[in-house]
Amino acid sequence: MKPAEERSVSVALCTYNGERFLDEQLSSIAAQSLLPNELVVSDDGSSDDTLLILRKFASTAPFAVRVLQTEINLGSTKNFEQAIAHCTGEIVALADQDDIWESVKLEQLRSALDVDQRAG
Repeated sequence: MKPAEERSVSVALCTYNGERFLDEQLSSIAAQSLLPNELVVSDDGSSDDTLLILRKFASTAPFAVRVLQTEINLGSTKNFEQAIAHCTGEIVALADQDDIWESVKLEQLRSALDVDQRAG
C-alpha cells in the first residue's frame, strides 16, 4: 500500500436543496491546505439553485468537480452510495452540504491514515 501522502483524495458531497449552505461548504473545501484531487457531488433532485451554485463553483475550482444528478429522489444513504461509487481517489472524504470544514481537515485525515495503516 502506498504511503498516505502519495494517495489521491476524493471528496464525496451530497446535496438536496442546499443553496443556503453550499457557498460556505464549497469555499471551505477549496481552502484546504491539502486540496482534493476531485470533488464528486451527487444531487438528489434539488429544485432550488443548488445545481447553479455547483456549476459556477466547478468552473473556477482548483480541482476537478463532477456533478451527478438523480432522476428520482434516492434519499441520503443511496445518494452517498452514488457519490462514493463515482470517486476515483484512494481516500474518500464524505461531506454534507451544510458542513464547513477546518482548513486542515484533509491534511489531517491523510496524515492519520499514514500513521495507522489499519485505520480506514
